[in-house]
Amino acid sequence: MPYVLFAFIFGFFIPYISRRFAKFMPATFACAVIELFRREKKLKSYRKNRLYRKFFLRSVMSAFVAAGVTWVSLVHFGTFGLVFFEAYVLILLLLAEIDNRIMLLPDILTIPLLLLGVWASSLDMGLVSVTESALGAIVGYFFPTVVSFLVVWYRKDAFGGGDVKLLSAIGAWLGVDGLLYVILVASLMGIIYALLKKRSMLAFGPMIAMAGIIIAICFF
Repeated sequence: MPYVLFAFIFGFFIPYISRRFAKFMPATFACAVIELFRREKKLKSYRKNRLYRKFFLRSVMSAFVAAGVTWVSLVHFGTFGLVFFEAYVLILLLLAEIDNRIMLLPDILTIPLLLLGVWASSLDMGLVSVTESALGAIVGYFFPTVVSFLVVWYRKDAFGGGDVKLLSAIGAWLGVDGLLYVILVASLMGIIYALLKKRSMLAFGPMIAMAGIIIAICFF
């Protein structure tokens, strides 16, 4: 249960962290940590308005989602390697929130996510072997890059640099087979969301992140 409690607490702060990312783009991890704990101006007036109540409800919802996914992971995988997988889930949830807010996937989260996946696999605590992890990371980077060359004439922003790095990171966790399922599920989710919202442009990162969690739990 400590895993679930930690996920609940971290999940509660995900909207706040993403809001801080929207105000600045840290160059280093140390910069990110320092900026996250700096006080914001006019905090009292901010707490009194409707935006704060909406923000608080979003934090509560995020906390329950993070805790729920961690609990399902605990039941499905057990405690072995759960520290790595919980990090995978929480980083993906944070990336989804950040991309949804500012349509940007910061390197200081995607790159460590990739390295963490390879590290977990090298310790036999990941979801795939270290060879599959390395191959998945390579395919995750080059596959969308090649696809973007094919569709650039029709849509210049079909794949952002952050999307490519996120797919590479997920490939390091799920291997090539899992990565292909993630791309398929994320694409379907994106199409459905675009049709429901009647929007031609949307952040693809949240779809990739959600698909990465779904495929990891359902197929491994």
